[in-house]
Amino acid sequence: MAKSKERRESLVYHAKPKPGKIEVVPTKKYNSQRDLAIAYSPGVAIPCQEIYRDQSNVYKYTNKSNLVAVISNGTAVLGLGDIGPDASKPVMEGKALLFKIFADIDVFDIEINEKDPDKFVDVVKSISTTFGGINLEDIKAPEAFKIEKELIEKLDIPVMHDDQHGTAIISAAALLNALELVDKKIEDVKIVVSGAGAAAIACTKLYISFGAKQQNIVMTDSKGVINKSRDNLTDEKKYFATERKISSLEEAMVNSDVFIGLSMANIVSAEMLSSMSKNPIVFAMANPDPEINYDKAMSVRDDIIFATGRSDLPNQVNNVLGFPFIFRGALDVRATKINEEMKKAAVLALAELAKKPVPEQVNIAYDETKLIFGKDYIIPKPFDPRLISEIPPAVARAAIKSGVAQEPITDWDKYTQILEERLGSSQKLIRIIHRRARKAKDKKLVFTEADHLDVLKAAQICFEEGLAKPILLGGKKIIQELMVSLEFNEEIEIIDPKDKFNKERIDKYSQILFKKLKRKGKTLDDVKRLLRDRDYFGSMMVENGDADCMLSGYSKSYPSVFVPLIRSIGKAKHVEKVAATNLMITKKGPLFCSDTSLNIDPTDKEIARITVDTARVVKNLGIEPVIAILSYSNFGSSDFDDAKKVSKAVEILHKDYPDLIVDGPIQSDFALNRDMLKNRFPFSILNGRKVNTLIFPNLDAANIVYKIIKELDNAVSVGPILIGLNKPIHILQLGASVDEIVNMSAIAVIDANQRKIKKK
Repeated sequence: MAKSKERRESLVYHAKPKPGKIEVVPTKKYNSQRDLAIAYSPGVAIPCQEIYRDQSNVYKYTNKSNLVAVISNGTAVLGLGDIGPDASKPVMEGKALLFKIFADIDVFDIEINEKDPDKFVDVVKSISTTFGGINLEDIKAPEAFKIEKELIEKLDIPVMHDDQHGTAIISAAALLNALELVDKKIEDVKIVVSGAGAAAIACTKLYISFGAKQQNIVMTDSKGVINKSRDNLTDEKKYFATERKISSLEEAMVNSDVFIGLSMANIVSAEMLSSMSKNPIVFAMANPDPEINYDKAMSVRDDIIFATGRSDLPNQVNNVLGFPFIFRGALDVRATKINEEMKKAAVLALAELAKKPVPEQVNIAYDETKLIFGKDYIIPKPFDPRLISEIPPAVARAAIKSGVAQEPITDWDKYTQILEERLGSSQKLIRIIHRRARKAKDKKLVFTEADHLDVLKAAQICFEEGLAKPILLGGKKIIQELMVSLEFNEEIEIIDPKDKFNKERIDKYSQILFKKLKRKGKTLDDVKRLLRDRDYFGSMMVENGDADCMLSGYSKSYPSVFVPLIRSIGKAKHVEKVAATNLMITKKGPLFCSDTSLNIDPTDKEIARITVDTARVVKNLGIEPVIAILSYSNFGSSDFDDAKKVSKAVEILHKDYPDLIVDGPIQSDFALNRDMLKNRFPFSILNGRKVNTLIFPNLDAANIVYKIIKELDNAVSVGPILIGLNKPIHILQLGASVDEIVNMSAIAVIDANQRKIKKK
């Protein structure tokens, strides 16, 4: 059943709402006849002439400077083998997606129906002028070695076979750090490499470039140890043939210091692991199952440093830590190739990054109290937002130093700022939110409008992705019919508050609610009638501990949901005003907007309180809040009451919360444009910082602005996130999309988990 669901989910994902995972999007205006005349004929002739006059202008006037080709012939696709170019296309599209979301690099995926390496090289060479770089993917060895070597020699743009060098770069960084932790030198350690494919050979060569000794390395393939006595070895294997008189992996492992696995599952036994030297380093990178099971390895030895290719285990050797950022650095200096110096620079930058203090955002994403350099953290995590600003500069510097850069960078601070503003870090935030919800494990989430198709779809996604355990409120028959249409066949709790079979629950919940409302003119019978309303019923489920959190509001106006919540659940202690913030995932990064839903005209004290409460939400998501309190005036330039109200709020915050990074009153353009702010108001504490939180003077401004951002920027909106309720209950936007409901589900689960942690 699970595999059937996984299959259906994967096929729907790749087919709907339109086939594939990537598309071409215009980057210039095209609304008027003038725009089109410049974009194409006759205006386009001018940049054509400029490029003809000087071919380097192609980088200035076209997308070549940010365009990579992901190219394959489908001969070695994942663990599927030679499935051909057509069947490899989903993988290449996936690679394109990773390039874009991690490093803002555009990609055309190209699948070539050609196995002959010479012909393949000719095809790639003939189309290479289109691209700023070429990422070769899923091409079988030994042809992959020849193809990459010849393309590097023949082309003047970066070429890299990621299957080889990606794993090599990431694992080398991990190996250097692991050796440092166990106080062993790379030139002294005995290394066993299981596997002799493209990745294994590239890894081993890179280790040698860092000082590993060839005579200390034993490599094995499917026929056993690669040694001098064997015939018919490829040139690549001959290079690693050992003179030692051994023939099996078991013999090779005795007294070895390092095991590098790029072969197949479960080929390393407990006995082999036991035979290794003190403080062994084991990188079991076969996917999806490593050469030795993690739990088994840990039970055999407690002095081991262990890495795999899996995201659910410590020390994941993941190529996404490398290829997007290596190409980013290479493209940004117009490198003619990716050479050894650039690869080694990436290795050292990754290794160094793992030793630096980890941002709270990363700790939160991986449900860690504090990640710190050690045996379970020898390599950065894929969600680390610093990768985009640390790895490309290291690669770019190496390209410049080694003489392959055609456009050297001179202002490194500005370059780092540009990198930080690219899509990579902001786009990761949704994935981090989902990961945190999954880590919370089996939180019961009430969907009060589960008899609406989109709400039920969202509940299904939450269940299947492990974000939450849904409880479905609504008409039971309708929900069951919709579940059949969605193939949602799991045993999920369905409750209709109006159903006579819920009398026992109604009686129990009515006692709880009556205590809250008896001084507000409600009798016990009144309360029982209220509990037939899903919002009251769901709230009491959370209040009574039968559920952890709740979502409502898909089909109802905000006030009609909020009133039952504030009456039945109420405000948290010390909260003066319940407020709401919206997280906007914009092209320039995450932006929190408050208060977008509740407080029409807050006072200065209320604005200050909303600011503090919003800052807490931002911090809980692992982001250091940098807050601008907005107005039509700047820093006291107006004497009107609305502007003075904001000035007073800022005074309160500066006095009572001196550690909070907040300033105002400030106009929105100055808040969001660092250069404008620096030139006009250099005294502001917001200078040199990227504002990520906007506090508005009233509900009109907040609601209008966040909805404009959502529509014009195509921003993902997560919210409204309620701040200050006594329980983790949130209200959806009217008619929220399935994705928006799923995102808010994750927020509700995180909220519930944070409250549980605080109680402890």
